[in-house]
Amino acid sequence: MVTLAVAEGKHADFPSWKRAFSTLAPDLDVIWWEDALQTPQNVEYLLVWQPEHGLAARFANLCAILCVGAGVDHLLADPHWPHDVPLVRMGGQETAALMEEYVTWACLSLLRETRTWAWQQERRIFHRKLVTRTAATTTVGIMGMGHLGTQVARRLRDFGFQVRGWSRRRRELAGVRSFAGQAELADFLSGADILVSLLPNTPRTRDMIDADLLSRLPRGAALVNVGRGEQVCEDALLAALGRGHLSGAVLDVFREEPLSPDSALWDHPAVTISPHAASEASRAEQAAYMVQVIHEIERGGTPALLYNAERGY
Repeated sequence: MVTLAVAEGKHADFPSWKRAFSTLAPDLDVIWWEDALQTPQNVEYLLVWQPEHGLAARFANLCAILCVGAGVDHLLADPHWPHDVPLVRMGGQETAALMEEYVTWACLSLLRETRTWAWQQERRIFHRKLVTRTAATTTVGIMGMGHLGTQVARRLRDFGFQVRGWSRRRRELAGVRSFAGQAELADFLSGADILVSLLPNTPRTRDMIDADLLSRLPRGAALVNVGRGEQVCEDALLAALGRGHLSGAVLDVFREEPLSPDSALWDHPAVTISPHAASEASRAEQAAYMVQVIHEIERGGTPALLYNAERGY
């Protein structure tokens, strides 16, 4: 029997984790992290989201740390983080499906200008502005063709959008035009009617979506950010919207979360905001994925979503 300490959420959330794991893996000893600190040397796996700094380092015999989110940069900001312990990001089919559906919804919302309908409904304005453009004549460019980016590209392609993908290394996918590296970024951007960021948060990607990058998009293009908030320079985005170079944006992540009530993004008529809710799988699905990862590691395998320090994700 191996031991998993849960350091996610509040203690009141722990029973639901316990039930989920007991159904899937009755041989797994699941305990709350504060109780686990009585005998930290007995803990092999640690489940986290936003643990206090120094917590992970208090468990000396960890086989792996499991994160309930796809982004792990906030964990690595811990000055006491145990970098020698394998760190695994959240995956699973439900996580991917939720992201696929969110991005498809966002692209369709931008294509049909549904933000205008919402604005008019709030003001009881019945004004018909017809949009006749279809998905087939709209190109979506996805920045970040990793696990989620590839799944999203497939879904958009199958829905009927023209799709192109850009990443640090070339990722070939049937029906999706591939671009790679800094040398091909400008060409990638020039043909994207809707730009979707699914980039990981690394020193290379922070502030990447700036005034220069946005200016390389076609006039009237739109932005969807489901990567990390630190990637978008919000002032540059607002300026591009203000001068009409961009027609709209759907934003799920922000540099500061919760988004400040004073942010100009809230009231912008071309911006749709969601509260970092694009893709979070159910408790049962998260537990199933973590059990799969633990069993893989116990068999001597390497999880697909193992954090790689050289890549930064």
